[in-house]
Amino acid sequence: MGKSTTARMFSDAGCAVWDADAAVHRLYAKGGSAVAAIGDLFPDAVVADVVDRTALRQVIDADPDALRQIENIVHPLVRADRARFADEAEADIIVFDIPLLFETGSETEMDAVTCVTVSADIQENRVMARQTMTRDQFSSIRDKQMSNAEKCHRSDYVIETDTLEHARQQVHDVVSDIRRYMTDA
Repeated sequence: MGKSTTARMFSDAGCAVWDADAAVHRLYAKGGSAVAAIGDLFPDAVVADVVDRTALRQVIDADPDALRQIENIVHPLVRADRARFADEAEADIIVFDIPLLFETGSETEMDAVTCVTVSADIQENRVMARQTMTRDQFSSIRDKQMSNAEKCHRSDYVIETDTLEHARQQVHDVVSDIRRYMTDA
């Protein structure tokens, strides 16, 4: 969708940005809070004291209940990481880059929600260009998530990332609107 690029634009606009994917990487790294718990449940998923994402994906593919078990470990740790970030942030606006915001029910914890969107064709082309998954894997992941139209409908702001300039202008508009609201409140 372009959420990482859009998150950088928010950062460039002076917002503090927390990235859920980066938090998961920290949790899976050597010494990370999730390593032992995942290793206890799925020993093959931990290699050299690190959660191996490829091995974890294989576990998830082989065991229909594995994803729920992993989420039960990881989601509370991610929430704690996010709370620490919020407590320490000094910017007037904090942006939480959370791919599964609605799916985890975290939208209720936000003052406002922005959905980053693009056409399904562009989204698929961007993902395939990264060469990190097959088309079938991409379709499987997308099919498990809430529809993009529903996410946009439930959001306070929608940023279309069809071009960099269009996205940058929309980020500017969102930040301006939030700062105006903060001043008027």
